[in-house]
Amino acid sequence: MSTTREHPVQEASVLPSAEMGGPRAVEIPATPADLRALPATALPGLARTLRRRLVEITSRSGGHLGPNLGVVELTIALHREIRSPHEAIVFDTGHQAYVHKMLTGRADLPGLRTAGGVSGYPDRGESAHDVVENSHASGSIAWAHGIDRAHRLAGEEGVSVAVIGDGALTGGVGLEALNVLASDTGSRTIVVLNDNTRSYAPTVGGLAHHLEELREGVVTAGAEVFTSLGLTYLGPVDGHDHVALAQALELAREAAEDPSRSGVLLHVVTRKGAGFARAEDDATDHWHATGPFELEPAREPDVVLPGDAPVRAETAETWTARVGAAILDAARADDRVVALSAAMVDPVGLTPLQREMPSRVIDVGIAEQLALDTASGLSRGGAKPIVGLYATFLNRAFDQLLLDVALHGEDVTITLDRAGVTGDDGPSHHGIWDLSVAAQIPGLQVWAPRDAARLDAAVASAVAVEGPSLVRYPKGACPPEVPALVAVPAGDVLAGDVEAPIDVLVLSIGALADRAVEAARVDDGSRNIVVLDPVRALPIAPPLLDLAARARAVVTLEDGVGSRGIGTAIAQALGERATVSAPTPPVRTLGVAQEFIPQAKRGAILADQGLDAAGISRAIDAILQ
Repeated sequence: MSTTREHPVQEASVLPSAEMGGPRAVEIPATPADLRALPATALPGLARTLRRRLVEITSRSGGHLGPNLGVVELTIALHREIRSPHEAIVFDTGHQAYVHKMLTGRADLPGLRTAGGVSGYPDRGESAHDVVENSHASGSIAWAHGIDRAHRLAGEEGVSVAVIGDGALTGGVGLEALNVLASDTGSRTIVVLNDNTRSYAPTVGGLAHHLEELREGVVTAGAEVFTSLGLTYLGPVDGHDHVALAQALELAREAAEDPSRSGVLLHVVTRKGAGFARAEDDATDHWHATGPFELEPAREPDVVLPGDAPVRAETAETWTARVGAAILDAARADDRVVALSAAMVDPVGLTPLQREMPSRVIDVGIAEQLALDTASGLSRGGAKPIVGLYATFLNRAFDQLLLDVALHGEDVTITLDRAGVTGDDGPSHHGIWDLSVAAQIPGLQVWAPRDAARLDAAVASAVAVEGPSLVRYPKGACPPEVPALVAVPAGDVLAGDVEAPIDVLVLSIGALADRAVEAARVDDGSRNIVVLDPVRALPIAPPLLDLAARARAVVTLEDGVGSRGIGTAIAQALGERATVSAPTPPVRTLGVAQEFIPQAKRGAILADQGLDAAGISRAIDAILQ
């Protein structure tokens, strides 16, 4: 993604320079000890330096800019008061930890979100100060409380801290952890509630309304829900005021170290994107995440000119945009269609439907389990719910998918964005587990379309079919269309002659089809390599097994864990049909290794995993040995 400026920069949108009366830049200290040694008067200049560096770095690499701009002063204050790493600071979610990394020896965030570089989330391999990767929201309070319990059992001194956004506090495990913490007298856990009124979109629910009343003084300290639970509540505090933050954290430590109290909740109010006008003026998500973007030429050497709100347009149609249009079409055609999101309406493509039919989009907050159970209830009541999630976040709701949606045969459609290898966000965000999960769910119908046209058809088919269904698609721009040579009962033939004897049947599941076709075409022609897209990945159709049984060998291909997904299910089904007189052909399942894969570009990871054309060609050669 790129950004451009269409209007002249206004002076008011410029980060203040020393010449304009703002603070002078202060170099980023190498360690938290060096940070604590700085005089308080240097902190505004340090905050300026950090913001400028954040903007410069993310302009080249992309990343989670808005959340980190919002926690600059808060992170400075935390590292001045909390003695990390012994006193753990757990960031929830970890995408707001860039400033933490910069203050703990990684000032330039070298290689941010690239292979071999700094991760976009905390990473224990980088620093002792990084406690938990924690890129799936809401777990920080339980982590911090658990660390505190262990330290108390061992007779160790010190507090532990969870830094959790108000959006992440909508997640069930966050509320569960608060419930337990409130009853643990003697706990030295400090929960820093970073209240910026946002996840991607504005925070929803009764708790969001309660925090708003606290910010506005309608509800006062002592009368709010946290005190009622049994926590020590402090705040609200201006999260961009160095003096107020220092005083509040000192009080929080004092309360946490009081053995007669349970945990402390420090309510800090921040602005997402603070100090960078492009982010602050962006109503969609305040630049929650951005690709590389253009910096405006500076009028003075040390000034970043933010400019007006940017145009952040993709250069090609994305899978997300295409699925959003397909869902809108489904809603226009059927009044029963209702879409749900877990705090990610725009990232999963539901904004067009929300704009046209706002009453038919439900945001449940960062709560995937709740999304699926709500969808089950909607189905039971006669609606046709569509739940939009990132593939990686389906992991959080396996129980609900299995025992609420599938067990009851509810008519719920799930669309999974960013399925497969995603690249820059690293191991927690690769959507490589969903096919493995789907293959274990009785009655679940699964589509993994190979291109945009098939995505349209998949969404329509999934909504039309009775019972649970799932459509998964990758991140980024849609590839060129991969046309079918012919459609047969087993699926779409993309290469080879299905009527002739088949040397290798390549069963391509999803968006790797173009690579499979390329591998078949580079063959010398002496072998009949048939590439087939089953169109519907699950359940496995009997004609597909009939065709596979005719081949000398079978290679399956999927953008997911190879040892547990669709290919494994096909191999098992073929094995169950085999007899001594009619043995099954050898099956090679190509997929992602069952391991946690660090960040790198999608293409590089696929090649490393043998999922490019060259890797598929090698597998074809190997199985025919």
